[in-house]
Amino acid sequence: MAATDHRLSDLTDLRLLVSVAECGSLGQAAARHGLSQPAVSARMTSLERRLGLTLLRRAPVGARVTPVGAEIVREARRVLAAADDLVASAERYRAESDARLRVAASFTVGEHLLPRWIGVLRARDTHISLIVEVINSTRVLDAVASARVDIGFVEGIEDEVAGIRSVTITTDELVVVVGPEHAWARRETPVSPAELAATGLIVRERGSGTREVLDSALERWGGIRPYLELGSSTALLSAARGGAGPAVLGRIAAEDDLSAGHVRLVPTTGVELRRTLRAVWPSDIDLSPLARQLLGVAELSASRSPTAAGPLDEAATGQSPTEQGATGRGRTGRSPQALVGGP
Repeated sequence: MAATDHRLSDLTDLRLLVSVAECGSLGQAAARHGLSQPAVSARMTSLERRLGLTLLRRAPVGARVTPVGAEIVREARRVLAAADDLVASAERYRAESDARLRVAASFTVGEHLLPRWIGVLRARDTHISLIVEVINSTRVLDAVASARVDIGFVEGIEDEVAGIRSVTITTDELVVVVGPEHAWARRETPVSPAELAATGLIVRERGSGTREVLDSALERWGGIRPYLELGSSTALLSAARGGAGPAVLGRIAAEDDLSAGHVRLVPTTGVELRRTLRAVWPSDIDLSPLARQLLGVAELSASRSPTAAGPLDEAATGQSPTEQGATGRGRTGRSPQALVGGP
């Protein structure tokens, strides 16, 4: 018998062969697998032809494996056991993946919004686990582009980035705050763009969304004059409270300190200081169910108020409507560094 094809299209024929060996009958093997006897017989004949071996000796009262067929059955059991182990491992990894979420978030989102969103997810399912990196938005985009995280949250000027899909969650405005004893705390007239550009400011580091928006907004007035660069909104607020000078940061991050009177809001005029907060993920990868749930919670929270303290509906943990209809980003061919967003 000449072999014409040594390939096995699937493992069904091997399972049938093992069953025939165990049952001693084509008919009983067929019943075990819910097939007809002629169908099993045809598949065994095809397997013998593809392997170039006689595996079975058929008789009116049954079927027996040949000596070489017994060896093939032994190898088939080993292959099938390995395949079953592979499937079990894949199911275990999938279950672990479904219950674990890797998130990268810029500082405002990571420090002021994300903890509450996570609380909603945990209230629904206490078995989930999250790994969160709080970094500036340029680094968030790097983490998303390399698939080191499942979903990221960035802030800054909205733009398209190659390989990155983006959904706007909400907007935030940058505000100027000072300590209660600073001269600007008692100021009645708004600060102009020219005056803001000429003043030494406490600002975020390059690569953050706050810095990107501020640099862009004051560029026509000669840009900013950083007096002190710090790596988080918390550090900016601490410096402002201590009287170090005017600090520029997102209102979401400053809200608690403003409400408590720890810092004072300085009015500005003639300059646009708004930024978007966005969810981002690789455009060639679908969001996992858990990532879709987090996106849904974020969108529902933002639709009410970015800093609202009221409870979120359980329904928010379903698939995000925006994610379902989001269009892909990244047709400009620009690098991830082009879409910055940070604290």
